[in-house]
Amino acid sequence: MRRLNEISRLLLAVLCICLVACRDDVTNAGGSVLSAEDPIVVLADTFDVGSHLGDCASILSHPDSLLLGELETDYGMVRAAIMTQLACPEGYSYPANAVIDSVCLMISYGSWMGDGYSPLALSAYRMDRGTFDYAKAYTTNINIDDYCSREKNILRNHCIVVATEKLDSATDKNGNFVPMLRMRLNEEFQDYFGAIRSFTDQAAFNRQMQGLLLETSFGSSTMLNITDIAIGVFYSFAYSKAGRDTTVHDTKMFYANSEIRTINHIEYPDKDVLLETLAMDSDSYNYIIAPAGVYTHMEFPMEKMIDHMEKNLRYDSIWDSDSAEYIYFYKRPYVNKAQLRVDVQNKYTGAEVDKQRNDWLQPADYMLLIKESSLERFFAKKELPSDSCALLSSLTQGKDSVGNAIYYYSYDLSDFLTGQLRHEEMFDPVLRMVLVPVTVTLTATGSAISEVKQQQTMSATKITSAKNGMTLKLVYCGF
Repeated sequence: MRRLNEISRLLLAVLCICLVACRDDVTNAGGSVLSAEDPIVVLADTFDVGSHLGDCASILSHPDSLLLGELETDYGMVRAAIMTQLACPEGYSYPANAVIDSVCLMISYGSWMGDGYSPLALSAYRMDRGTFDYAKAYTTNINIDDYCSREKNILRNHCIVVATEKLDSATDKNGNFVPMLRMRLNEEFQDYFGAIRSFTDQAAFNRQMQGLLLETSFGSSTMLNITDIAIGVFYSFAYSKAGRDTTVHDTKMFYANSEIRTINHIEYPDKDVLLETLAMDSDSYNYIIAPAGVYTHMEFPMEKMIDHMEKNLRYDSIWDSDSAEYIYFYKRPYVNKAQLRVDVQNKYTGAEVDKQRNDWLQPADYMLLIKESSLERFFAKKELPSDSCALLSSLTQGKDSVGNAIYYYSYDLSDFLTGQLRHEEMFDPVLRMVLVPVTVTLTATGSAISEVKQQQTMSATKITSAKNGMTLKLVYCGF
């Protein structure tokens, strides 16, 4: 037994020695990798960036709401018209003896911008030269003449709209009051539309009823935000019931909904003058105007940043006799933080009743900073923001050094720039990006972004220009 105890104590001692040896190896592992002669270097620098105005000739038109009207602002005149198909009630047909009594155009608007007491004249035309392909993308600078001759206004009477009058109205599913315009269409259109008696499929219906053009003919103080468009056909038919003749009055609605194409035509009649005017104070301010107005382009000095970082991350060199020059060794760069703040100058914070003409155009709620070369593809393919080409920021409120409210967009380009550094051969000496106002749709849970679209509603964002102190603050390291 004594011999057995001695063997047990010997084995325990050997085990302890092994454990100590293993622990000592682990402890020394970090030190062998991170030697005192080759530490990680962390540095901070600030780089100047560039900015300038650029024309946005058009954007893809896929609006959730539609602009209609004409509005003169301090940022120029904008004019908006609507072209839309109507959804076919597939499989429906009127009763054989139905008589069309009247056909009405119904337009609902959820809000307006500008002067709600200023009249505007509404016109409606039948698209008689062409219709839309549902699978094709259309832009806001679409040529109206390709689709509509404007030969005759199809409204039965002149329609003068005053946004605040709310002559007709409806309530939505939440019980909210929604202004609606109800306009009777002329007998010529009533006969034309009423002659379509049955509805087999959307394609056949589009060939018969190619669409509508809605625009305003005068009034430059109001812009309506249209939420719903429909044509209502009011008809009657007779039938015999219990030996008595009975007349039934009914309505069939044809909606402009997601099943068909609706295009918002956006026009800035004096865009060249607008750009020249805004450029006059470009040393101090830049502008982003939506929809399809003016963008601000940004330039980041990638080559300068890389040269600067490499110089600071150089740690050794050897003489190469073959080339008769030194070969330098650099730590692998990593961008820890790259902060860009875009300061907003025109956020209105006063009372709604005190709003002046220019106050109706407020900064965009969301602003996308995107590579210029990726702009068209990003929206055409319905991509989402990522560190490879596009960064998203919401309008953020903060306080300055004395407690006053300030507004800005903030972007951290660290992952984006690190990716650029890893593929140095793939980028230009100057990285060119664009600030684009967008609308953002979240998933049902609100936890992720499901869609990003160029902003279709009106906004104007006045920002501090690069020449007025905008910089990129960089924290980087090498190892």
